[in-house]
Amino acid sequence: MYLHLGNNISVPTDDIIGVFDLDNASSARSTRDFLSAAEEEGMVIAVGQDLPKSLVVCCPRGSWQRVYLSPLAPATLLGRLESLSFG
Repeated sequence: MYLHLGNNISVPTDDIIGVFDLDNASSARSTRDFLSAAEEEGMVIAVGQDLPKSLVVCCPRGSWQRVYLSPLAPATLLGRLESLSFG
């Protein structure tokens, strides 16, 4: 199954490592360092032009890790994941 992150971008649910609130997560130094390194490596994908609210970390099989910055709230994304799991 796939999770829609916004702006016509979806990722396989099996690839998702975590969904994080960007406001809360970015206050930690380790998260800022992680995002900086991911951006330098070209692994950060902005989903649309709106201000990002969620950080979605994915690790596709046989590929490099990807970090999506989604304009959707983490609660919205987690609700979608739950509806896929129990739907």
